Amino acid sequence: MSLRPLLIALLAAVGWLTGCDEQRAQKLEEGVSTEADVRKQFGEPVQIIERADGSKLLAYPRQPEGWTNVEIVIGADGKMASLRQLLTPANFAKVQPGQSQDEVRQLLGRHARVLSYATQPGEEVWRWQFMSGQDKKVFDVRFDRAGRVLSSGIADDERQTMPGG
Repeated sequence: MSLRPLLIALLAAVGWLTGCDEQRAQKLEEGVSTEADVRKQFGEPVQIIERADGSKLLAYPRQPEGWTNVEIVIGADGKMASLRQLLTPANFAKVQPGQSQDEVRQLLGRHARVLSYATQPGEEVWRWQFMSGQDKKVFDVRFDRAGRVLSSGIADDERQTMPGG
């Protein structure tokens, strides 16, 4: 018995995959779908990381237009080993003060935008947008001048609360 339908339903229920990505993921099955199948559904990855064990990590960031960042691992056997949405509460909780920008990028994928504030010179905020059920949210990470995490937090996406948003 395949667990794929249960997994897809669970991911969709908690809002980890949205819209077209959910439909694409439903057409793939771990241990069965090939890299060609993945590329047919998701297109060309933005980044490919070849691993020492012969597997590949295919990155499909949907920021800044979308609400997901998807990573798909192709095993050394050429079959899809996993499909993960990176913008999850569990990954947000892994962002800790002192981490580097590269460490945060590995956890969450490409950010939607960079913010800077005159009252905090030298600091910048990376923002990811994601869905929590039907609510549009943002996850912000504030970095110091050295590119180390100072703080992070989740908030409502102000575009949702603005008139016409």
